[in-house]
Amino acid sequence: MEYQKQHNLNRFLILPLAFNVPALLKDLAVCEAYNWGKHYNTADYAGEWKGIALRSATGAAENILATQAKSFQDTSLMEQCDYFREIVARFHCSLETIRLLALAPGSHIKTHRDQGLSYSEGCFRIHIPIITDPDVLFVVDGEPLLMQAGECWYANFDLPHTVIHNGSTRRIHLVIDGIRNEWTDKLFGDAGYDFEQEKKPKKHDEQTKALMIEQLKLMGTETAMRLIAELQKT
Repeated sequence: MEYQKQHNLNRFLILPLAFNVPALLKDLAVCEAYNWGKHYNTADYAGEWKGIALRSATGAAENILATQAKSFQDTSLMEQCDYFREIVARFHCSLETIRLLALAPGSHIKTHRDQGLSYSEGCFRIHIPIITDPDVLFVVDGEPLLMQAGECWYANFDLPHTVIHNGSTRRIHLVIDGIRNEWTDKLFGDAGYDFEQEKKPKKHDEQTKALMIEQLKLMGTETAMRLIAELQKT
């Protein structure tokens, strides 16, 4: 598809950051003592997908909603996790939601897109695996993404993506949402992000365009209506 061809160079990349797995597991053990809530996008998965927040829009650990907000606050869990705080301090940019997300064996996150969640749109989501399983299939834009514990990965989640857990180990990632700035441009550039690619005009296949229009109609805002009009002209 035209849309995929234009984005494939930046669909995902490993960032030049690596983290200590035993230290990650130590802080995870602190968080495991608390109640993890079910992921709110219940239509997007089958099985068990749970999470708990280290930073949220309300400062509550049970609030795992990834949402736009004027400000975000560390939760009480962050205060108890020295290494997680050390990781956060390495990102010299504005950070929004920070969560631990756990996917149980036999679970399936269905193919979906997170509209606008890409570096070219000024924001990013990274995954730091803490516990993983070789039989987890994570696919972004038709390409498998293989992540190991302690690594740091960016993916363009505005592209179609899915996760199928065929393994036997509960998969847990530290997931950080942030805002692009000059420091992150340097970080992403060092990782091989193609800035020339993102400057090219975006073209959408008819199926993608129809999906975008449907989602924009649900928003019902003036901006959404303007974007619909622009899409319909192309």
